Amino acid sequence: MNTSIYDTPEHELLRDQVARFLAREVEPHAAAWEEQGFVPREMLRRMGAAGLLGLMFEPEYGGGGADALMNLVFAEALSQSTFGGFIITVLVHTDMAGPHLHHAGSAAQKDRYLRQVTAGEKICAVAITEPGAGSDVAGIRTNAKRHGDHWVLNGTKMFITNGVHADLYFVAAKTGPGKREVSMFIVEKGTPGFSVGRALKKTGWLSSDTAELVFDNVRIPAGHLLGEEGKGFYSVMKNFQTERIALAAMAVGHCQQALKLTLDYVRQRQAFGGPLWDQQAIRQRLSMLDAKTRAARTFMYHCAWRVTQGHDIVQDVSMLKALTGELVNEVLQSCQQFHGGMGYIRETAVERLWRDARVLAIGGGATEVMLEEVAKRY
Repeated sequence: MNTSIYDTPEHELLRDQVARFLAREVEPHAAAWEEQGFVPREMLRRMGAAGLLGLMFEPEYGGGGADALMNLVFAEALSQSTFGGFIITVLVHTDMAGPHLHHAGSAAQKDRYLRQVTAGEKICAVAITEPGAGSDVAGIRTNAKRHGDHWVLNGTKMFITNGVHADLYFVAAKTGPGKREVSMFIVEKGTPGFSVGRALKKTGWLSSDTAELVFDNVRIPAGHLLGEEGKGFYSVMKNFQTERIALAAMAVGHCQQALKLTLDYVRQRQAFGGPLWDQQAIRQRLSMLDAKTRAARTFMYHCAWRVTQGHDIVQDVSMLKALTGELVNEVLQSCQQFHGGMGYIRETAVERLWRDARVLAIGGGATEVMLEEVAKRY
């Protein structure tokens, strides 16, 4: 691992802890999770017991009180796993769903839920995307109407990670006629009228459960409004920055692992009278991909550092998401190619990384959407 000017001894300790956890608890078992289509919840409870599921949350709720740099170190270390479905299951819980409760939850809501979230006793999902709206949050159609001391939710959500097996869902719904009058709500599994429409089969992230969710006159207490009424759009926009840095870390981690696997492979694979490493085209291609990966990683750490300084980083993070989403696909395409036929065999690490990488240019903000976010801020 290349060190950076942002690293501290505490960062290295966290990297070592996560590496040991992956080697012991994840890599030997995760192939079975791909077959069953989800990560066992007992595994997430073990992560919670190890203090790995709430680094950014308040210590009084079992969290680590960490800053954005420490959280990035965790996401990058976790992304050294070769199983993208496992990685995204955790990162949705820690970086994409849980922060909504951390940032916007009332004291009563945090007291009721956040310790269980940090411990891995309640697994989270965030339900924003719909069949007709994704990054365009203002375009969602799921609605919530106030009826006395309850809200009633109606609508459908799509492509929701952890959607099948989560316990706690943070749901975006329109609560007024304005384009951005969106509010966030806490919905518990088992609430009458709330159901999983269907589990979705994907090309990659096979150990990540992904679902369509249906809200049919779902009555929830008024106290389950998360944050201020009508301000959910801005909460979602704010959390997108944390989410996109986490996805960048996942992309960089995939690049690092793919390059390592491929360097090892081409040094021992014999062809045309010698190892593939003797072929100049292969050496130079891998060297350039490594250079791009190191540059992207440095930019990623700079973005996280800017978060700690309180800067507006929407443009930077949009660049980072677009850059790393495209780069990981470029890296994996080449690394799979250099593995030859073995790179196309199911259950090999490089094949798994290749199919898991594809969605990183789509999920959490497609490349084209990210570049528009960049362009309109010049």
